[in-house]
Amino acid sequence: MAMAVGGQGDDEVISAINTTPLVDVMLVLLIIFLITIPVVTTSVPVTLPKERVEIRETKPENVIISVDSRGGIFWYDQKLSSVDGLVAKLKLVSKMDPQPEVQIRGDLASRYEGVGKVLLACQRAGIVKVAFITEPPPLGG
Repeated sequence: MAMAVGGQGDDEVISAINTTPLVDVMLVLLIIFLITIPVVTTSVPVTLPKERVEIRETKPENVIISVDSRGGIFWYDQKLSSVDGLVAKLKLVSKMDPQPEVQIRGDLASRYEGVGKVLLACQRAGIVKVAFITEPPPLGG
């Protein structure tokens, strides 16, 4: 390897960039990354669960029963005249396979008596799944 020393009177400016050191540094960095990435991603030995893709059974549509502030009972949007009519409709629903979930929407200002009638009707009809629909509180409150 020879090195040019400026004693010969050549005052030319070398305008070519020597990229060999840059390539050497980049190759060293690449080797470091290739060695350290597998160590970082698998540093904790964990046995992962085995999962099979299974076809899930479709759920039937939920039944929504509403109770307004005056104690009126509604099957979706249809007002029911009596609790016996509600029991009759719920008996038809209870025979479905799989049985849908009955969701009760009770008005905040309603008395518990209206909601209690709906619960009793669900019990008399043999409904297994009953849920109450509530409104979530505002964020930050």
